[in-house]
Amino acid sequence: MPGGDGQLVEHEYERKGALCYLAAWDARRAKLFDRCAPKDGIVAFDALVEQFMSCEPYNKAQRVFVVADNGSAHRGQRSIDRLKGAWPNLTLVHTPVHASWLNQAEIYFSIVQLVLSPNNFADLDRLEQTLLAFGRRYEQIARPFQWKFTRDHLHRVLERLNPPTPQLQLAA
Repeated sequence: MPGGDGQLVEHEYERKGALCYLAAWDARRAKLFDRCAPKDGIVAFDALVEQFMSCEPYNKAQRVFVVADNGSAHRGQRSIDRLKGAWPNLTLVHTPVHASWLNQAEIYFSIVQLVLSPNNFADLDRLEQTLLAFGRRYEQIARPFQWKFTRDHLHRVLERLNPPTPQLQLAA
């Protein structure tokens, strides 16, 4: 707009396609496993799981908990059974619907979205290179998360939020 302080935006553009970015975040070790795939789905998700479950310490751990949202590639009992069949020490835990803030990988994705805006890349190869390079950089600056909140802490919080109600005794 001439003379205005608005931004001129071209409404015609060439769509370059889409790319699926998958990531698993080990908050305890500050380790990121990420990959790009041409599309989302069971094959892409299982390839991500294989990426970390095929290496130490995950392949030798007694139990590995994977927290995931309810995406179609890893939703429901069938996905739990499928992954348990491939990796007996893996336990898939689904977050409640509309609770992405509980999933550390979703928090990472929100950071990626902020850092890579605007997202106008010349092609999908350049987008993939940028995503994976950001993952390596993030891993360098991230720190392990040391969870210190115990079950006893939880019980104290719950008691504070829901104190016992006094019982009234009626004399007859």
